[in-house]
Amino acid sequence: MLVLKMPKEQKELLVEKVQAYFEQERSEPIGQLAAEQLLDFMLQEIGPHVYNKAIADARQLLMERMASIEDELYSMEKPLVRR
Repeated sequence: MLVLKMPKEQKELLVEKVQAYFEQERSEPIGQLAAEQLLDFMLQEIGPHVYNKAIADARQLLMERMASIEDELYSMEKPLVRR
């Protein structure tokens, strides 16, 4: 299981955002403990999917860049002169 560690300040900011979301979108106040538990649940359940998607995107970008570099290397080759 992926355990996401984040600085205390970052987690506090995200908890505040969860609380603001509930207040603005649902007109429901949510306490700090409930917001923190919801955040922990979401990170545990959704975090691995987001992480894997980010890895797949990075892998695809890397493969595209490597293909581009390979093309550039082929274009730099000098023709061989046969005698």
